[in-house]
Amino acid sequence: MGASFLIVLREGLEAALIVAIILAYLAKTNNVKQFKSVWMGLAGAVVVSILTGFIIFVTAGELPERGEEIFEGIAMLTAVGVLTWMIFWMKKVSRQIKKELEEKVDKALEVGSSLAIATIVFIPVVREGWETALFLFSITRSATVLSSLVGGILGLAGAILLGYSFYRGTKRLNLRAFFNITSILLIFFAAGLLAHGIHELQEVSIVPSIVEHVWDINYILDETSVFGEFFKALFGYNGNPSLVEVLAYVIYLLGAMVVYFGPGFKIKASAPDKTSPQNT
Repeated sequence: MGASFLIVLREGLEAALIVAIILAYLAKTNNVKQFKSVWMGLAGAVVVSILTGFIIFVTAGELPERGEEIFEGIAMLTAVGVLTWMIFWMKKVSRQIKKELEEKVDKALEVGSSLAIATIVFIPVVREGWETALFLFSITRSATVLSSLVGGILGLAGAILLGYSFYRGTKRLNLRAFFNITSILLIFFAAGLLAHGIHELQEVSIVPSIVEHVWDINYILDETSVFGEFFKALFGYNGNPSLVEVLAYVIYLLGAMVVYFGPGFKIKASAPDKTSPQNT
């Protein structure tokens, strides 16, 4: 539940902030009539995202056992790549995303195109939706569908609440601190997802184990226990990992952390942004 909550909260908030910024700018420029275009773009993105998730889950369920394991392994490795790109992309563009969105809205308003406004919303939100569908599928391979669903619903509710509060100016959210903290947690999640994906491919003998079990500490924390399942879903815990899994986990984790905390990163987050979209 923790992993799905984190993923949906992060992805959902990114989408919610995009919508909030566009709505606030339309209100600021006296173009409230274009709100319906924003809602149309948002609705379209939600429908397409749900269909994408449905197709992914149905496709996996229809495959034979070996094919399903291969599909799951590839899906997890793909999710790692997408998640890694998303983490570093957001770090790079977070400071100028508001300006870029407003410039796109200005161009759409100049030509008077409601479709253009809807598209500005649709494209980034559907991207977040596709990513979320892929991540949730990967999470359900190491957690129950019910716990993933509950965590996802709670994460979505939190994202909507924070997005609305940000739009209304009632929430002084330190976005830089929020994204830094969640990015670090997601790097741990991605490392675990990478190891889990490799494990699935080892099950079908596509990736060698080299050493089948480097250690076995299931007698201390069983990966099938409540806490074991939690750490497995959130951080990729495995009580008896292979050597390749351990190496992949450590190399990815150290590499991602080095890049993330590279030049330009400030360990001390800036003061909360007291400027809401309504008054910028």
